Amino acid sequence: MSNAIFKTPIAVNEPVKSYVPGSPERAELQKVLKDSVAELRDIPMVIGGKEVRNGAKLEIRPPHERNKVIGHFYKGGKADVTAAIDVAMRAKHDWNKMPWEERAAIFLKAADLLAGPFRAKLNAATMICQSKNPFQAEIDAACELIDFFRYNVQYATQIYEQQPDSQPGMWNRLEYRPLEGFVFALTPFNFTSIAGNLPSSAAIMGNTVVWKPSEKQVYSAHVIMEIFEAAGLPDGVINLIYPSGQDCADVCFSHRDFGGIHFTGSTSVFQNIWGEIGSNIHKYKSYPRIVGETGGKDFVMVHETADVAVVSTALARGAFEYQGQKCSAASRAYIPSNIWPELRERLVADIKSFKMGHVEDFSNFINAVIDEKSFDKLASYIDNAKKDSDSEIVVGGNYNKSEGYFIEPTVILAKNPQYVTMCEELFGPVLTIYVYEPDKWEETLDIVDQTSPYALTGAIISQDRFSILQATEKLVNAAGNFYINDKPTGAVVGQQPFGGARGSGTNDKAGSSWNLIRWVSPRAIKETFNPPKDYRYPFLG
Repeated sequence: MSNAIFKTPIAVNEPVKSYVPGSPERAELQKVLKDSVAELRDIPMVIGGKEVRNGAKLEIRPPHERNKVIGHFYKGGKADVTAAIDVAMRAKHDWNKMPWEERAAIFLKAADLLAGPFRAKLNAATMICQSKNPFQAEIDAACELIDFFRYNVQYATQIYEQQPDSQPGMWNRLEYRPLEGFVFALTPFNFTSIAGNLPSSAAIMGNTVVWKPSEKQVYSAHVIMEIFEAAGLPDGVINLIYPSGQDCADVCFSHRDFGGIHFTGSTSVFQNIWGEIGSNIHKYKSYPRIVGETGGKDFVMVHETADVAVVSTALARGAFEYQGQKCSAASRAYIPSNIWPELRERLVADIKSFKMGHVEDFSNFINAVIDEKSFDKLASYIDNAKKDSDSEIVVGGNYNKSEGYFIEPTVILAKNPQYVTMCEELFGPVLTIYVYEPDKWEETLDIVDQTSPYALTGAIISQDRFSILQATEKLVNAAGNFYINDKPTGAVVGQQPFGGARGSGTNDKAGSSWNLIRWVSPRAIKETFNPPKDYRYPFLG
């Protein structure tokens, strides 16, 4: 294994394409979308570079067009999990021995392929099966994943450059070995970039990976594998499988060679995974690395000096972009009574101007939630809010799943800061607002901090510097990503490393060296050039 150091180009964030009417990128994406919807695709698992079609053949349906089948994928089972682990373990030797710069070149090439010939294809897949509008797909599937590939190479180089001091007559060095076993990457539906980053960040550091994406994200995951293959990733380094989560858990977490998990998903699932790993800890060669980002009940705390236009825009975008299905989406807001009447009028007008519908219509700001389970859960909370005496529907509140899983962006006004939708994660286009008196500022900061078990993102909006400082200090543990005068979403690789603590995960900051270093196991090597030949020290006389 080589830790050869070379200077990578300084990574810069991929420019976001606008897709304005008449632009070439808009025309290209619309054509790829049309062709993709028309083609009935057959999506296999990929184990050791080979297409595998085992198990039940399941339909793929767009959330915004639930009666339309656009393809199938193969679910597989425990035997496929075992096969993927076996292949990953066999691939480890050659992948570990490959010089670091050769591994890096693969992912830098993947970034360029995604920035070029694969951009429209991956964006279209994300739009179709995850129901994202073109802008949300562009900033996720294209730009953020490109940034992950490029910045992870840069961060890995910085890690390898960190070497210990050496005294005269010796040479000390650190060898950054990959983990001894395989890494299991378990990825969510909501961000294609996360799905691509979780397996690739571990692979960049020399690990081999078994990757299970969400069933709702299989189409774009398959395109990511096409990009890896086109970039020259050796067979078996990343293996893409679709079995149930339970089948994967049963095999991976009882396997002697389980080396670690890279996870994004729900808090309850992550806690169950942690418990299962703990109960099997005696089986493993090494203590596994557990890296996870989970849920959030993300807040916007507004001061009496805040600019109403800034607040309304932060809430409209932060709560409702991608139908509120971002881990970082604004879910609860605390508004001072002095600006609430004006803010209410402006926010209602903004939300009523949203268009909702299919992703092929680029004038739609809102699309569908991911599936029927999510739709039914959100609808039940909205129905309860309509009946509860402690709440009021300010705007929205309607929903319909006859064609797709469409839920109107909904704002609930809560009379009690402990109302259920102020506390529980909903993961959809529902924002709950609590109005407080400006003289209760400090007391409300305490409520913000104590309301939720999560600590992912949060925002403070104020024009008073003292209040910003006060909120920053009081809410120090309430959010891993904290925003001042902005919405709590939109972390950019290389600018705002992402992750939260408390019930929101291990805070290992995806898109930074903090995350990559979890996927190596350093070995300290000391070489002495003129070793002693007598045990006696001078003090012995």
